[in-house]
Amino acid sequence: MTEAKAQYRKKRLDRGIKARADTIFVISSWKDTLYLLLPRVVPVILLLTLPLLLTGYWGKVLVYACMYGLLALSWDFMASCGLFSLGQALFFGMGAYIAGTLNYYFHLPPALTLPVATLGGGILCAGLLAPVVRLKGVYFAMITLMLPLLFRKVIDTTGVFGGTHGLPSLSPFPSDLVATYFAVAGFLGCLFLFRRVISSDYGLVLRAIRDDDRAVMSGAINIYSRKIQAVFISGAVGSFAGALMTHHYQFLGMSAFALDYSILPVAAVALGGPGTFSGAALGSMILVPLSEALRALGGLRIAIYCGILIVSIILLPEGIFHYLARKYHQFERVVEVK
Repeated sequence: MTEAKAQYRKKRLDRGIKARADTIFVISSWKDTLYLLLPRVVPVILLLTLPLLLTGYWGKVLVYACMYGLLALSWDFMASCGLFSLGQALFFGMGAYIAGTLNYYFHLPPALTLPVATLGGGILCAGLLAPVVRLKGVYFAMITLMLPLLFRKVIDTTGVFGGTHGLPSLSPFPSDLVATYFAVAGFLGCLFLFRRVISSDYGLVLRAIRDDDRAVMSGAINIYSRKIQAVFISGAVGSFAGALMTHHYQFLGMSAFALDYSILPVAAVALGGPGTFSGAALGSMILVPLSEALRALGGLRIAIYCGILIVSIILLPEGIFHYLARKYHQFERVVEVK
């Protein structure tokens, strides 16, 4: 009688510092403290150092990556309460046009147009989407996709706000370095704020609305009011990105409502990993420089870009950030199946 062949499998184990919970750690030495601080402090220091190292074209790419990062973070925040958008270009374009028109027609400096565009864009976007927050899934996504296309067609047809020619010669920031640090600071501040909010009681309600809105309604909570608040916060972040980009490039045009500002943030979240905000930030910091690095290949870069995106999503459906976090906090060993 032949002996059965031994079978093996991989077993995942938490590292010693990590307790049997998602966010609880047991710190017993300075090495444990360093273990927790490294993945949090190193990316921040690196991002704050890059503006000093990158100048010219790649400095603008860093600003572009932060702008897409803000849009990706706003998308992830809306998704936390079950609102899946395909129209981040609406938020971006609304902030861009508010800041650009105030500067061009009323000669207001960026110090005033940025906060006005941020709050005004959030209010306008929340007002436009308030009647449709009751819709779910693809129906809400379709509305958000159509609105920026609608605004773009209205501007093209009526010629308002410069029409197809746009509004040139807007007021710039004092220097490119100031603009870059402003973008980086806004990106890091939004990332920190969203992670704090989603971990609070307010964020718990938003996540509960996404998981089971009927159960939340049975607790006498107005879920539609919370959804409108989430749209306002996301719209304000996206409008800030649009206003900042408008002053950085000193031009306002219909390209502010381009489809790229709707699709690329979703791709960044899918690549980095949804639900953590850090995944959205990581995905945007990968996709935008990659897209610019492949620009010299012309039309071929789109095929390579899409191929890389498809392969990464197929191989890592959880997202790059979730994969890296799992590898960092766990180790694997082969054990025999008995």
